[in-house]
Amino acid sequence: MILVNTDYITGKEFEMLGLVRGSTIQSKHVGKDIAQSFKTLVGGELKSYNEMMNEARALATKRMVAEAEQLGADAVVNIRYASAAVMQGAAEVIAYGTAVKFI
Repeated sequence: MILVNTDYITGKEFEMLGLVRGSTIQSKHVGKDIAQSFKTLVGGELKSYNEMMNEARALATKRMVAEAEQLGADAVVNIRYASAAVMQGAAEVIAYGTAVKFI
């Protein structure tokens, strides 16, 4: 499966199959959440949250690819990501793009 954030793939012609998406809501362990709260007092990277968001993006991408595969897609073009806080310590991540089939 080819995944790109452009609306084209050099050297490939394709037909669009439709919008595909994957999402997840992730949260951190309450102990880590408290530890990260203290980190905001002194500044710096919140590594625990960074890991959480990386895991969430990977899972959302995996779910988007699974949806594209169900449509028989060869690639997903114009991929985008969005995130939103659901509550303190929890975030939703969505990956979406256009599933395409090579012709």
